[in-house]
Amino acid sequence: MFFYQLKNELWKLFGKKRTYMGFLMLLLAQLLIVGLLRYYPPAHHSIARTVERSGFIGERYLSMLTIATIMAVVLAYTMLPLYVALIGGDLVSKEAEDGTLRMILSRPVSRVRLLCLKWLAGFVFAIVLVLALASGGMFFCGLFFPVDGGLFAQVPGQDLGIFNFADGLGRFFLAHIFLIVKAGTIMSLAFMFSCFNMKPAAAAILALSLILLDRILMEIPYFQDLKECFLSYHLNIWQVFFQPHIPWWQVGESTGILFGFNLTFLIIGLAVFQVRDIKS
Repeated sequence: MFFYQLKNELWKLFGKKRTYMGFLMLLLAQLLIVGLLRYYPPAHHSIARTVERSGFIGERYLSMLTIATIMAVVLAYTMLPLYVALIGGDLVSKEAEDGTLRMILSRPVSRVRLLCLKWLAGFVFAIVLVLALASGGMFFCGLFFPVDGGLFAQVPGQDLGIFNFADGLGRFFLAHIFLIVKAGTIMSLAFMFSCFNMKPAAAAILALSLILLDRILMEIPYFQDLKECFLSYHLNIWQVFFQPHIPWWQVGESTGILFGFNLTFLIIGLAVFQVRDIKS
């Protein structure tokens, strides 16, 4: 029965047209970025010169994997948090706004069960969106750039990563697997606010504002000794997979902390929703 109800929540989520706005905008952004990098000569010449300054052949690393990684880093900081927050903020608040929440709660389903189903549906959306980001990037970059070239990864704040095609492909997909954790955590934060008595847009904006504030504080030079105390530090753990050597201890630590954040956001949302007056 639980999986049948989850299926219904997924049908409800993916049956809305606005759910696909994030997918369409991500694909459009990827197409625009890869088109400009391919047909605007100063752009791809600049990438080739950066590779050559590191002592490697520029054309060899001006490849599908390199361009897809550049796009992933840009979109993971901008569009991905926006759309997972919008969906997370919609999951409960939109039902209350449309007046369907009272009808749903009139059925013999506990509030805890209902919220867990909605949270799982939101996490599935985060997974699908990240997979669309990875597959769309590979597809568009494969159309315009050599497929079998190596990966040159110059991620801000990380060591320079140079990989052959096989290793680079593995690093690319590992990074996106852990990018799902980032997307799911932001969705969980917006979901927590949607359990409060507020509009869907307010829940999404509040979640994004807190993430942005956390990032700003972490980037202030005077707080560098405290960077591991900020949520953004752990949200961006997916980037370490583009380093020459993966610090697995750091990956495990950050993954555990993010799991704790997700659980905390869910419990707070459940506690608030449990005492919320839906009838008024």
